[in-house]
Amino acid sequence: MHTKNTVTTIDNKVCFIKMNRPEIRNPISEVMWEILGTLQEIQYDDQIKAVIITGAERVFCAGGNLNNVKGDTSNAFETRKRLKLIQELLLIMRKVEKPIIAAVNGAAAGAGVSLALACDLVIAARSAFFVQSFVKIGALPDFGGIHMLTQLLGPHRAKELMLLGERISAEQANQIGMINEVVDDHVLLERAFAIANKIAEGPSLSIGLIKQLVHTSGNVSLEDFLEMEAFGQGVCFQTEDFKEGVTAFLEKRAPQFKGK
Repeated sequence: MHTKNTVTTIDNKVCFIKMNRPEIRNPISEVMWEILGTLQEIQYDDQIKAVIITGAERVFCAGGNLNNVKGDTSNAFETRKRLKLIQELLLIMRKVEKPIIAAVNGAAAGAGVSLALACDLVIAARSAFFVQSFVKIGALPDFGGIHMLTQLLGPHRAKELMLLGERISAEQANQIGMINEVVDDHVLLERAFAIANKIAEGPSLSIGLIKQLVHTSGNVSLEDFLEMEAFGQGVCFQTEDFKEGVTAFLEKRAPQFKGK
């Protein structure tokens, strides 16, 4: 499906979303509604097991379009409303149980960094880079950036990236644990699809619950978390996939999961 700002295709249970406004560096304000709509459409589609988000040409997402906000700095209420709308995308990315893979093909700046980090796995091309440049324009990292960077890296490293606003390479991002993997540019999408296809072959209920429990784990007590874990495990034990997984293990063969 080719819409104004994104191109979406389905390939072997994988939904591929390409942000397609490279001439203006794929700003979040232009692409978010279509990504949001796609995720809402597929979130309960059992035929889709994983999602890949990438950018067209040499840019992933350069964050907000400053041309849209430079004349609207006096109304805090409008700014808050605009950000609340953008945050809807972040919230559904966390809510959708299908793992989302960011294939970062170029520059990820500002909210573009947050978009990548909101995904469940982040694979970056060797030429890609990341920069939290909000401090250079007198603003706060938004789209959940402060929260996600602090959780991923700890307060000192997160503050270093946000207070200095310096760009880091994909290799540096990988070394500090900000992303999962760096690959040569020409194999980026091939690698992202390989990971997505492996996920698509797995037991979808347990994969979805793992995603949700990871996101929940930092917000509840250990006692409450263990209760959720026990409930989720009880659900998993009732599935055909669990029975197939155990049988395959005992028979020393690869399991054939069906998402049931």
